[in-house]
Amino acid sequence: MKRDTPGRILLDHGSGGLAARELVRGLFLRHLGNPLLDELEDSAVLDLAGGRLAFTTDGYVVDPLFFPGGDIGALAIHGTINDLAMRGAAPAALSAAFVLEEGLETAVLDRVAASMGAAAAAAGVPVVTGDTKVVPRGAADRLFVTTAGVGVVPAGVRLGAACIRPGDRILLSGTIGDHGVTVLTRRAGLALEGDLRSDTRPLHRLAAAVLAAAPGGVHAMRDPTRGGLAETLCELAERAGAAMEIEEAAVPVRPAVRAACELLGLDPLYLANEGKCVVVAEPGAAEAVLAAMRATAEGRGAVAIGRVTEGPPGRVEMRTAVGGRRIVPPLAGDPLPRIC
Repeated sequence: MKRDTPGRILLDHGSGGLAARELVRGLFLRHLGNPLLDELEDSAVLDLAGGRLAFTTDGYVVDPLFFPGGDIGALAIHGTINDLAMRGAAPAALSAAFVLEEGLETAVLDRVAASMGAAAAAAGVPVVTGDTKVVPRGAADRLFVTTAGVGVVPAGVRLGAACIRPGDRILLSGTIGDHGVTVLTRRAGLALEGDLRSDTRPLHRLAAAVLAAAPGGVHAMRDPTRGGLAETLCELAERAGAAMEIEEAAVPVRPAVRAACELLGLDPLYLANEGKCVVVAEPGAAEAVLAAMRATAEGRGAVAIGRVTEGPPGRVEMRTAVGGRRIVPPLAGDPLPRIC
């Protein structure tokens, strides 16, 4: 951690933005770093004697536990599947660990477990092992879930920020901000017009279609969760050593999400998504990849939003709808804690 950061963990350290990066690089990588962890991708790909295996883990603390379009259980299943899928892996199995606060209603846990079972069955990825711990009342907030997953990476598939090149096209599978605004408005008790629902869903089928459409032509995939599209692009650009340019008019935002952002003073670029995918593909493959995305239920609203350039490494720039340009900086704080 930087010397000027407080000696305690802040909510900003869980934002996925600059503070989170400093925590990961300045503390965790200092003690745990190795070539695989240092890549900081959604999952690690292990070269084993029998093939290549992707491995990932994630914790879920979303508040409230239940929200329109999803809940903490489905979110945990989908999120881990997506972390595997973004490295090109076919998810094989998951684990689930629960931290339960003393006094939690068993009906709540039953509902969450049922949702996880339904999500796993619909995705075709079983939960094969798990663990349960109960802590004293006040030591946790009702229910936290940690999931891990493994998947098989097909031969010849290598995805990651390091593969990105200037000239690549940036594709997005659909609207942004749906999950973040849905959770925020439900938490705040706000009733807004429009059918606001989380977009939580598994993306492994979309990822498989993308890779099949352009073998070798896809360089990176990432689901823009915490920190949203802006933080995802900033991370990719920094790790690729390239710049990125996107078109504001091309980035789809639902009217209800846009209205909520204007009301609450939020930028949809930084809102969390749990069922969207950013794909970086070489120019000659972009049209085929876009068509493959649109042919899936998960990517029906896919669009091309920009390209990778040879500008200053790590810089993301947006051409605004009125013809101007503005820098899209990495997330500096945490506008929406406990969003996933």
